[in-house]
Amino acid sequence: MISPSVEDYLKAIYKLEAQNETAPVSTGEVARSMDVSPASASNMIKRLGDLDFLTYEAYEGATLTDHGRKVALEVIRHHRLLELYLKEVMGFEWGEIHDEAERLEHHISERFEDRIEEMLGHPTRDPHGHPIPSRDGIIDELPTHTLADLDPGTSARIDQISDEDADLLHLLEQRGLMPGVAVEVVDARPLEGLLVVAVDGTEQLIGHPVAEKVYVDT
Repeated sequence: MISPSVEDYLKAIYKLEAQNETAPVSTGEVARSMDVSPASASNMIKRLGDLDFLTYEAYEGATLTDHGRKVALEVIRHHRLLELYLKEVMGFEWGEIHDEAERLEHHISERFEDRIEEMLGHPTRDPHGHPIPSRDGIIDELPTHTLADLDPGTSARIDQISDEDADLLHLLEQRGLMPGVAVEVVDARPLEGLLVVAVDGTEQLIGHPVAEKVYVDT
């Protein structure tokens, strides 16, 4: 059995690899992502290397092996199916589903996973727009642009939004910045750290840190 702690680290390293475009992940990045000390992260990275979940080179960083990536994607698959089930079937609020799925993702069986997938009609995206990995570990590529990257006058469609901050999710829902919605950047105010965006024809101000959490297809 793989412990929940090991699964959490593998999932975190997988996400960091995706952000780094598959470059090795540093111990410091892992420590910040997991909210632990660098010493704790270093010890776990060594353990994961001994278990053949990753390779590690001093001064370069950690890279998941095929085995480690497979485990990470299975945990992510559990998480995203659970988020969709909690939202669509059980009626949980936006700000609740991430933490609930975090607690449950380590404990469901493959049979339970299959039943959820079947009940939901074999979905490909979770409520936040994130791709759900297939059973055999295939996952769509992440979009590379955020709302913050767009120039004034550019239109795009929201592909996915960050799901790890409940307050941010509530804000995005209130502003209508949800997956599938068309948006246009009307104006940028870099000195103020603000964007003016049009959502369904209504202009509103969005802070740059918020815009960085909204991924778009242009």
